[in-house]
Amino acid sequence: MRNSKVLAKFRAGQPAMFAQLGFYMPHFVALASSVGYDAIWVDLEHRAFDPREIQALISYFHMYDIDCMIRPSTREKAVLYRYLEDGAAGLIIPHVNDVESARDLVQKVKFPPVGDRGIEGNSLEANFGLDTAGGRSALVEHALRETFLFLQIETPQALSQVEQIAAVKGVDGLFFGPADFGIRIPYMTEAERVTLDQAMVRVANACKANGIMWGSMPANIDDVRRHAELGANMHIWGHDLRALRAGLAQNIKELHDITGS
Repeated sequence: MRNSKVLAKFRAGQPAMFAQLGFYMPHFVALASSVGYDAIWVDLEHRAFDPREIQALISYFHMYDIDCMIRPSTREKAVLYRYLEDGAAGLIIPHVNDVESARDLVQKVKFPPVGDRGIEGNSLEANFGLDTAGGRSALVEHALRETFLFLQIETPQALSQVEQIAAVKGVDGLFFGPADFGIRIPYMTEAERVTLDQAMVRVANACKANGIMWGSMPANIDDVRRHAELGANMHIWGHDLRALRAGLAQNIKELHDITGS
């Protein structure tokens, strides 16, 4: 069974580096791994993947030894833990607005005694049964130690409960979503209104107080620096479309420079 690079980095006191993928591109997995990324965030919330595409894509993550973190489009229990069975190292759940939802998600994706996840020992997670031939307790122990659950804090309601959410046993990290939070700021009352930076700092402090990971979405390299200053454990910088645009822009510039056109 494969160990998580993200969790290894966290336990060593080092930040984990994430790229982002929203399309079925197995070669992106190979390239990200080759340059040293620890994980790739695969977005199913805003992008469409067939379930078989996800299964096939995760096999490339195992081939190239890089963590797959899935952002699902559903909270259906069996679907969530099936992503883990298929080999994902972790899940990141959008729009978790209260502590009750946080507890419910832990119940769905963590094995007992932490949660109530169902077990199946013949999937890629268990090396198709080769690593559970002696019993499935090894799978339970491995999953509790080597899979992770991130929850997204994206609304004023979530921020108001962030300290309680961060304290839920089985939550491994929080992610502050500035885009969704930002569009809600104008509708906050004067008493509760905060800046994006103030909200992010509160999320960071809640995570530090509970010894769990945290990160946020940078819009530019200055944001990445700010997250590092605040001690973020996960850094997301390497979006598939942004990387392709940057590479193509550089290539066309070189062609124009050479040809004088």
